[in-house]
Amino acid sequence: MAGIADTIQKKAVMIDCQKENVMDNCGTGGDRSGSFNISTTAAFVLAAGGVTVAKHGNRSISSKSGSADIFECLGVDINLSPEKTSLILNEVGLAFLFAPHMHPKMKYVMKVRKELGTPTILNLIGPLTNPVALTSQLMGTYRRDLLEETAKTLSELGRSRAVVVNGAGGLDEASLAGTTHFALLEDNQITMHTIEPEEFGFARLPLEAIRGGNAKQNTETLLSVLKNQASPYLDTVLLNAGLGFFSNGKVGTIQEGIVLAKECVASGAAFYKLEQLIQVQKEVA
Repeated sequence: MAGIADTIQKKAVMIDCQKENVMDNCGTGGDRSGSFNISTTAAFVLAAGGVTVAKHGNRSISSKSGSADIFECLGVDINLSPEKTSLILNEVGLAFLFAPHMHPKMKYVMKVRKELGTPTILNLIGPLTNPVALTSQLMGTYRRDLLEETAKTLSELGRSRAVVVNGAGGLDEASLAGTTHFALLEDNQITMHTIEPEEFGFARLPLEAIRGGNAKQNTETLLSVLKNQASPYLDTVLLNAGLGFFSNGKVGTIQEGIVLAKECVASGAAFYKLEQLIQVQKEVA
């Protein structure tokens, strides 16, 4: 996978990021869970906690709404030039990188992928091809059997620290539905781990509890989470944002990451990050 990802990345439109320790938290999708947009919501929490997030993503392929659909519903222009995207990333610490614009030479492949409407190898490769030089990454995958191999690939692509995660029910996120498995890349070593929601004070809930809808409905869910409205959606985002802080090295443990995530949401910092993103976008437009 590293060879394919490296080739695609070298042909990508590059984004100039002056920040240090930049991460992405996009997943493969393709898990058929019908969940809401967890990683997109968590990206605002991560950015509010001081982590620079280059959010690489696309429109929906096999679900009702992709990250691009959500950002559009939020009022974010996903069609900005690379120069303006770079300005936003450096100013806000969060920017959306629309995959078709970042990888214009892949447009014919993406057309076929959309027509197929099913998970392909591009689901596995896509999160590896962020045009920003990432140093850390939280990557969800619907393939539990590829956790360790994907972590090795991230190491080969230059990540110094990363977590590759698969949740209960095949979710490409950490899950409240049961055991979450993940591979941790740290100090050039890969170790395998499992976590349970109860370890962090979360109730175990079925996947139906975080069922999503269309882009508009999922955007409303995102806003409710950023406004700290108690729900299984909020708990799921806190778990994944906490894992994201841990993946980035911002904190030393997942528990510390969850505490930081709770602070970012409860203080209003996560919602402010959304407002800041929209305001800075208007200024650079």
